[in-house]
Amino acid sequence: MGRILMIGAGGVATVAAFKIAQNADVFTEFMIASRRKEKCDQIVDAIHKAGHTMDIKTAQVDADDVEQLKTLFNDFKPQLVVNLALPYQDLTIMDACLACGCNYLDTANYEPKDEAHFEYSWQWAYRERFEKAGLCAILGCGFDPGVTSIFTAYAAKHHFDEIQYLDIVDCNAGNHHKAFATNFNPEINIREITQKGLYWQDGKWVETEPLEFHQPLTYPNIGPRESYLLHHEEIESLVINYPTIKRARF
Repeated sequence: MGRILMIGAGGVATVAAFKIAQNADVFTEFMIASRRKEKCDQIVDAIHKAGHTMDIKTAQVDADDVEQLKTLFNDFKPQLVVNLALPYQDLTIMDACLACGCNYLDTANYEPKDEAHFEYSWQWAYRERFEKAGLCAILGCGFDPGVTSIFTAYAAKHHFDEIQYLDIVDCNAGNHHKAFATNFNPEINIREITQKGLYWQDGKWVETEPLEFHQPLTYPNIGPRESYLLHHEEIESLVINYPTIKRARF
């Protein structure tokens, strides 16, 4: 996978850019594109100051505009497009990937701008089109979703005959010394915790009011934290791929 194009220049994208630069033997050509090119340039400067010598190109692009994306993809000709922009832009980037013959990867599923609601149905509708084009689209390849799904698959393969009850628990152990701080886009974070909760129980989805169910959980090396039931997209995928699951919660 020599030629990679990353869209986005926020906190998650910055971490991903450093990881890509650390693997220059795998990713031989790298471009960072975002709505503001100067933010991309700042990431490149930070990577070079850290001692990485990888030649990284930057570009300006509006990820809401399929035609702009197509122009950029046709010019750089990436083998893989890594979408670390906003979830609102997943579908436009997927459309451009299909048009230009690029493989696709993201870390969070699509949600519309006018509603605090996300699910995989919009992106799963692209599956046949990517298969027919001979392209790969990897969805939710971040931490959660992403690592959480990998951990579940590992547990199912190496530790259990079957999984019937699955609880995924996640806790931010950091302290920013601020009243409110997030590890990713604040708007997306607020939308995530204010939409209705959802969990899988006995073959059907059960909807809850936002933050309706919560309890203290004690996390290893962290201690007790009040934890809230949310809807999270990996549950949608896991209950399909592991049909023995009777109840799944995040």
